[in-house]
Amino acid sequence: MEVEIIEAILFISEQPVRLAELEEIFARPDMAPFCPGPGGVAAAVEKLKEKCRRDDCIYELREIAGGYQLLTKPKFVAPIQTVLAMRQTKKLSKAALETLAVIAYKQPVTKAEIEHIRGVNSDYAIQKLLEKQLIEPAGRAELPGKPLLYRPTAQFMAHFGINSLADLPKLKEFS
Repeated sequence: MEVEIIEAILFISEQPVRLAELEEIFARPDMAPFCPGPGGVAAAVEKLKEKCRRDDCIYELREIAGGYQLLTKPKFVAPIQTVLAMRQTKKLSKAALETLAVIAYKQPVTKAEIEHIRGVNSDYAIQKLLEKQLIEPAGRAELPGKPLLYRPTAQFMAHFGINSLADLPKLKEFS
C-alpha cells in the first residue's frame, strides 16, 4: 500500500519530493495505518522504481535535485504534446472569443468589418485565432486594397462540438 501512496504523492507533485518529505508524510498520526516502519519508505521507493522500469508503466521515477519525480517515458512525449497543444486551443481570451463569434456569424469577413462590429483593434485576437487554427483566410474581398477575408475552420467546429455553422445558436436566442 505504501508504494501506491508514494506513487500518488509523486504523481500530483510538480516538484521533486525528497525522501525526508515522504518519511514526514508517513510519520503523521493520520498516516499511521499506512506507515511502512523504519527504512520502509526508502524500500517502497525502490519498489516503485522497479515498477516504473516495466514496459507497461507510462512513466519513470527519476532522482532530481535531491528528490524523486515521476516523468513521462520518452515514447509517450509526442501524444502528450498533441493533447497539450489541443488544450492550449481551449483557452481563449474574451477578445478572441468576441472576434471568433463575429467571424463565425458574419463569415467570410474582413478585419475592418470585425473591428467595426467590435469597436476595437482586433489584430492580436485574429493572430491568436490563426495560430490556434480556429480561423483561416478565405480569399480576398473585392474592395480597395483587397483585404483578407476570414472564416472558421474545421478545428473551430471540433473545438465547439458542432458539425456545421448552421449548428451555432441563432443570434435572436441571445437577446
